[in-house]
Amino acid sequence: MRAAVVVVGDLGRSPRMQYHAQALAANDATVDLIGYEGAALPRLITNQPRITVHRLAEPRLRRRAGPSITLYALFAIIDGVLSAYRLWRTLLKIPRPDVILVQNPPSMPTLAVAWAIARVRKARLVIDWHNLGYTLLTLRLGQWHPAVRLARWLERIFGRLADAHLCVSRGFAKFLHDRFGVKAVSVLYDRPAAVFVPIERSERERLRQSLFARLGVRGAGAVGFIISPTSWTADEDFDVVIDAVRYVEDRIRGWEAGEPGRRFADLVMLVTGDGQRRAEFERRFAGLPARRVQLRTRWLEPEDYPRIVGAADLGLCLHRSSSGLDIPMKVADLFGAGVPVCALDYGASLAERVRHGDNGLLFSTARQLADLLFDLFESYPDEPSLLTRLRTGARRSARPTWEEGWTKEARPVLLNG
Repeated sequence: MRAAVVVVGDLGRSPRMQYHAQALAANDATVDLIGYEGAALPRLITNQPRITVHRLAEPRLRRRAGPSITLYALFAIIDGVLSAYRLWRTLLKIPRPDVILVQNPPSMPTLAVAWAIARVRKARLVIDWHNLGYTLLTLRLGQWHPAVRLARWLERIFGRLADAHLCVSRGFAKFLHDRFGVKAVSVLYDRPAAVFVPIERSERERLRQSLFARLGVRGAGAVGFIISPTSWTADEDFDVVIDAVRYVEDRIRGWEAGEPGRRFADLVMLVTGDGQRRAEFERRFAGLPARRVQLRTRWLEPEDYPRIVGAADLGLCLHRSSSGLDIPMKVADLFGAGVPVCALDYGASLAERVRHGDNGLLFSTARQLADLLFDLFESYPDEPSLLTRLRTGARRSARPTWEEGWTKEARPVLLNG
């Protein structure tokens, strides 16, 4: 059995597709993992003899468009043509696969090229729906732009032509069936890989002290640690955390003034990852009158990331879904490490995994987020609190693991088709 796993995106920042490749290889498939150059891949991929990695150069002309919608649309077309050519050439060059598993989005040219190659090489085409490509395009061009309408039509057409489908939520599966006419969609939730495990208190404290020293964290006494994994993309709402910091700083000052000698815990918020919007966010935060909330940004290597996640008290998810149908993988990673999450609420699909008051808390505004942070860390670290209860719920939500879920939900689709 031979499989091609295709990501028209940075392979190093595509954990779900990495997990697919690992699972296929563990089930005796030979895997060609194809995607853009970028972040380093974990050793579980690079040291696996059954996986061959093919890195493609990413066309980036559209990044030079500036604010012009017309230029962006034109440059995106040129990038799409270049991407289609490179992907076509690679899929023809590799040994003939039995199945092509392709990530969506981006939809164009990925779906068209993968469908054409699948027909030419007599392979099955399986789409793994992470989100909708046309809704992401809406963030830049607007809902009624002709390119958005064309993208939606093409995504629906090529979606129907695939042989099988996976997606990340029940709400997504219903949408694909009702609105796109796609049949037999299997739901494969994002779940934590085996490297995400809860860390005992003493080890957590050791990791935190080492990390805080590297990050230049100031202050003594109790320090609450919040981690926000991000890709720095347009569908993540950084405005809400900027405003929330202002509100929580004001509330902490009032709380401390109400009783002399009382002191609230310092909070460290680490925003991980890298991307185009990171520099802008760092500039904006530097201008805030923040004394008690220390923000740091840092790219974490794949081998360090699970341990740093496990050292946190709380995860923060700022994902504002363009479709309302996806569930960010960062939530699964946090649960795997036994870390509860405060998540920006965008509807029923998110509620499939984040249960308010059980394994996390949902918020809609910056003031709500500020109130949640204050309530969670008001008695930190001395008394049993809501944070302790949420951590227990997060640990329960870590099962089944990715490997267990993949065997039940994805293996029959990919290997028994």
